[in-house]
Amino acid sequence: MPPASTSVKFSKFIRLGIAIAVIAIIAGAYVLLHLGEETTDDAAIEAHVVTLAPKVGGYIKTLYVNDNDSVKAGQVLAEIDPTDYIIRRIRAKAALEVVQGEHGASAQTLATTRISAPSAIESARAQLAAAKANWTKASNDLNRMYRLNDEARSREQLDNAVAMEETALSSFKDATARLHSAEASPKIIASAILNAEALDAQVKQAAADLTQAEKDLYDTKIIAPMDGRITQKGVEVGDYVQPGQQLGFLVSNEVWVVANFKETQLVHMHPGNNVKIAIDAFPGVKLEGKIDSIQAGTGGRFSAFPPENATGNFVKVVQRVPVKILLNAQPDTALHIGPGMSIIPTVYTK
Repeated sequence: MPPASTSVKFSKFIRLGIAIAVIAIIAGAYVLLHLGEETTDDAAIEAHVVTLAPKVGGYIKTLYVNDNDSVKAGQVLAEIDPTDYIIRRIRAKAALEVVQGEHGASAQTLATTRISAPSAIESARAQLAAAKANWTKASNDLNRMYRLNDEARSREQLDNAVAMEETALSSFKDATARLHSAEASPKIIASAILNAEALDAQVKQAAADLTQAEKDLYDTKIIAPMDGRITQKGVEVGDYVQPGQQLGFLVSNEVWVVANFKETQLVHMHPGNNVKIAIDAFPGVKLEGKIDSIQAGTGGRFSAFPPENATGNFVKVVQRVPVKILLNAQPDTALHIGPGMSIIPTVYTK
């Protein structure tokens, strides 16, 4: 019969063996149960974040939202005092109307000149021909009077012939001047065309100024570009704001996940893999999604100061690669899930 001490040692050895076996079975079961799963706690919610900024400057007249308010796309968030921009629009509209009137008158003058100029030249040529004929006749009559002696003509007849010759000469000179003036009509037409073109350019400029004035007036209203929630509102009624000044942020309701997996976890990971997501802030909420894409490079490579590995004292460190995960369904907006919140994704590679 073996001593009692030996029996006790044997019993302890059996219990130890059983414990090791149980641990091995549990470990094996766990490995089998989670085979084909990859998880990480280096992951966070991401969303579209838009910086709210005015396109024009002025004093904030009205605010329609507060921090963390939900808004819809197209909703007016704030309004800048529009008085100055209304005045600019009125001035721009008046300037356009003035130059349009000038342009219309110029176009009418050009059209009239183009029609009347050719006929004026023909009329001037005809008048010149008639005046020349009259002057020739009057000149010939005067020469005949000079050749007659005093008994064949009276002094009055001579004086009349001289007067008629001078009148005919004056008419001839006047007709010549009118013809020269009419022949200058192409230059007048060209000048009218240039004037019309200049006024046309002024009309376009004035129309552009009016369009800009109307746009500036419209831009006094700051409008939400998408559905989302207001975050970090940094403006109050009465504040003077400048174009591009940050007034706050608008965070979209559409969210996704960016998970930074170790590069050794990417072996069997590819777009389309199913993912289950646990949110630290809401332990009872479980989301599902799929891998959308895997970044072409590690997160550190695109940081402000990427690691420099070309050194003599290199120590290999497992890198992490951002993986974008899209949700199958967006979470309830009542949960107030936003960018930066921690999550734990589990990717099923099989």
